[in-house]
Amino acid sequence: MSRVAAVSSGPYAPPVPSRELTVVSADGARLHVEVHGPENAPPIVLSHGWTCSTAFWAAQIRDLATDHRVITYDQRGHGRSPSSPACTTHALADDLEAVLAQTLARGEKALIVGHSMGGMTVMAAATRPRFREHAAAVLLCSTGSSRLVAEARVVPLRAGRVRTWITGRVLGSRAPLGPVTPVAKSILKYATMGAGSAPHMVEACARIVHACPRAVRHAWAAVLEALDLDHGVRELHAPTAVVHGASDRLTPPVHARALVAALPNCVGLTELPGVGHMTPIEAPEPVIRRIRELTITYVTGSSPQHGSTPAQTKEGA
Repeated sequence: MSRVAAVSSGPYAPPVPSRELTVVSADGARLHVEVHGPENAPPIVLSHGWTCSTAFWAAQIRDLATDHRVITYDQRGHGRSPSSPACTTHALADDLEAVLAQTLARGEKALIVGHSMGGMTVMAAATRPRFREHAAAVLLCSTGSSRLVAEARVVPLRAGRVRTWITGRVLGSRAPLGPVTPVAKSILKYATMGAGSAPHMVEACARIVHACPRAVRHAWAAVLEALDLDHGVRELHAPTAVVHGASDRLTPPVHARALVAALPNCVGLTELPGVGHMTPIEAPEPVIRRIRELTITYVTGSSPQHGSTPAQTKEGA
């Protein structure tokens, strides 16, 4: 995705990075990486979801880069990272490890944040040595580890085989999304965002999602349909917080509850009432606040560490 595809003004316009680099993954896939903020500041790594790009994190980057080093990258085939024939969770883990290796010093600790497929990337990398070397803590936003299509509520039918089959065909469709029209924005809003999402939020999401090539969208949809990363959740030993939107149709709250139950070191569940799947865009302030809390506690070490008993909070968006 070029920057032209994203909104060009307002809080969701992509900030200009301090530097850009190309990172080469284990299989030769090339990844577009951006670094924002002071080079000597505490690092935060942001991993976006399916059909998105670095532009998805614009609000978080703009706030956090004032006093953090914010590292974000385009997943393979997304944004400015070229597509690759390897569309697997193993490849996602390889890519995250490659980004960590090229942007962090040996032994340097960071907060790693994953939204949707970005959270699944973290789960897939949970046992990797490079990930464990660098992960001081983790924030999982609007994500799940398995049964994504079966649990999704984008098709307004009762749960069961028929809904699962139709949902799989809808999410995995090869049809082009076309231009960002009022009808297209209404469909996207229903499927991925809360009913109260402001028009500028919907516009920002639509531009990002519609910029994803349809072949890439289809290929990764197949990966998500067959996803089973339950083992990765159980191996994610870094302190991990979970954020989810109470009105999320793509990864409903049942996924957040399952993550909290399975994580070895869960340090909190934050529910955002009225918010859908696109939490960093729909509720930028609560997401930024949680990122800052985790960074202070686990990266800079300037706050007493929480225990492993998860606290559940609800925030107004």
